Amino acid sequence: MGVVNITPDSFSDGGDFFDVGRAVARAEQLVSEGADILDLGGESSRPGSAPVTLDEERRRVLPVLDKIVSLGVPVSVDTSKPEIMHAALASGASMINDIFALRNPGAIDAIAASDAGVCLMHMQGRPKHMQRKPVYGNVLSEVLEFLLERAQCLLTKGIDAKRIALDPGFGFGKTLEHNLELLREISTIVALGFPVLVGLSRKSLLGGITGQSDAKSRLGSSIAAALVAVANGASIVRAHDVAETRDALLVWQAAAKHAGQSGVTVSDSAASIAAVSNASESDEAVLNEAVPNEAISN
Repeated sequence: MGVVNITPDSFSDGGDFFDVGRAVARAEQLVSEGADILDLGGESSRPGSAPVTLDEERRRVLPVLDKIVSLGVPVSVDTSKPEIMHAALASGASMINDIFALRNPGAIDAIAASDAGVCLMHMQGRPKHMQRKPVYGNVLSEVLEFLLERAQCLLTKGIDAKRIALDPGFGFGKTLEHNLELLREISTIVALGFPVLVGLSRKSLLGGITGQSDAKSRLGSSIAAALVAVANGASIVRAHDVAETRDALLVWQAAAKHAGQSGVTVSDSAASIAAVSNASESDEAVLNEAVPNEAISN
C-alpha cells in the first residue's frame, strides 16, 4: 500500500505532494514501483496534529482522487469524516482507511451503503494528545478487544467480513514497548480472522530504536519492521518507499519458499488487498466470521 499524503504537515513527507500535480505524479510513481493499492490522505494524523476542516480535506483529496482512480490499482482514502467517505466512494475509491475505526456518527452507514472495503485501526486518544503517556493494563488484550468490538459492530450492520481489515495502530497512543509487543504478536491479531494492515513506515518508534531522528533516514528500519510484520502474518504493508519494501519482501518470499516455510507472500498480500477493497472472494483471503475466543484471552 503506497502512501500519498496531500498535507503540509505529515510527519515524514508533509508538503512534498501538497498540490494536485505533485500528488498525482507521486501516485503514478508508486504504481510503477509495484504498489498494489494507493492510500490517499488529506489530513495529518501525526502526534500533536490538529484536525482540518471538512471543506479543506475535501479540497485536498477529491481532485487527486478523480485523477488516480484510473491508474489500475484500488485507491483507499484515509479519512474519518463520513462526508468525505461518501464523496470518495462516489468518486471511485475502493476502500476507506479510518484511524477512528468508523466511530464518528454516520461513518458505519457510509460503508454499509457501499460495497467498499474498510480498515479499522486502534488508537488510544486522539492525534493531538495520543502520545502523552499512553497507559495500558495489557496492550495486546485491549487492542484485540477494541478491534473485535469494532468489527462486530460492522457485521451487525450487514457489512460482510470479507470487506474488513484490521490495523493495530502502531504509534497511535502507544509507547515503544507497546509497539514492540504488538509487532511480536501480529499473529495473535491475525487469529481474529481478518487481514491485518500494518503502518510502520518511517515512524518515530523506529527512530527510537535506531537513533535516526530524520524520518526519511528510516528506510532500513522500515523494511526490517515490514519483514517482521509479514513474517508474523500481516497481509498489507503501508509504505512510503514502495520499490525498496517490495524488493525486500520478494527476497524474503523466495528464501521462505526455498526453505519450505509457510507464511504470507507478496501474492497473498495482493489477494488480501483485492478481497478487502473489492469484497471479492479469494482462496488466499477468505475471512471467517467466527472469532476464536482464545485470541483475546492472553
